[in-house]
Amino acid sequence: MLGAPGLAFETWETANPHARGSSNDKITRMAEVEKSLTQLSPFRIEPSFVTRVWGYRDLSPWYDRVAQGDPLGEVWLNGDDCVIATGAQAGQTLGSLFGSAPQAMLGQAATSTGSPLLIKMIFAREKLSVQVHPDDAMARKYGEPRGKSECWYALAAEPGAKVAAGLKLGVTLDQVKAGIHDGTLEESLNILPVSAGDMIYVDAGTVHAIWPGSILLETQQNSDTTYRMFDYGRPRELHIEKSLEATRLVTRAGKIPPTVLSDRTVLIDVENFRVERLSVEGFRSSETLPAKLELAHGLSYLFAAAGTGRLDGEGFGPVDLPARGMVAVPATSPAFMVEDLGGLDLIRIAPNWPTA
Repeated sequence: MLGAPGLAFETWETANPHARGSSNDKITRMAEVEKSLTQLSPFRIEPSFVTRVWGYRDLSPWYDRVAQGDPLGEVWLNGDDCVIATGAQAGQTLGSLFGSAPQAMLGQAATSTGSPLLIKMIFAREKLSVQVHPDDAMARKYGEPRGKSECWYALAAEPGAKVAAGLKLGVTLDQVKAGIHDGTLEESLNILPVSAGDMIYVDAGTVHAIWPGSILLETQQNSDTTYRMFDYGRPRELHIEKSLEATRLVTRAGKIPPTVLSDRTVLIDVENFRVERLSVEGFRSSETLPAKLELAHGLSYLFAAAGTGRLDGEGFGPVDLPARGMVAVPATSPAFMVEDLGGLDLIRIAPNWPTA
């Protein structure tokens, strides 16, 4: 059990009485046991395919997956129920690993012990509901651990693709209420055209909607709390009172311009998460993955938006990173190299923690 290396050593020594030796031997063995308990190597995560009424039957060419029942609308890349595919923890769920080894996964700067982020791909064949997410304070008021701010990175977009992010300037809550009841809510929404490469921020309290035409990589606080305002006649539950309570008439939602640096492009860097594209010219050392001002020993995720890669380091076998695959890099990961096996478009995602 992480956090009790002395107990683990005592149990090992009790079971192996002939292994007792000098104090130096004991210290060496203690250090080896502690290292084995706290160091976690990078590992690939199996995606989870989630049904949604507005999704697709066939996710090709993005994934070799065809729905057997209801349409597929989301691919959760690091959900708590996603299964670890490689390494010593293979077969465990990601959530169970966060539960058993929070510090090894998250690092010293973490202010919570569970998985902080949920990363997924959105495949919308039809319009999603018009919805809003609560902030942390409102979520906790109703017994949830956290609210939900999110961002959308457009991996692809058809001509005319668009989303709704926020309300038009001057729209009142009474107009929102009227639009919900008479079916004209879309008239109050701030509509944004979407092109491949766009990053759109949707902070908690933003009334928003995803419409067909784009494939989105969504990074969000690890919460699935959604209040539906309007659902285009689908027979699903609406949460009108809570959605109105959560709504902010003015938010920071909108397109975020990229910040191009010498070794990366920062797509977004806000309170809860940082998302960036990393250049990999043949090989890239793990030491260069965090930004200069970023904590170097925290959790991060590597996502192959296109192409394929491989991670290889001391103490663990090669970990392949297929197209649209996700690898977790725990805070206590040993050093490694990322190799571009062809056309690798590498996205790095990391949680941001409060500084006060």
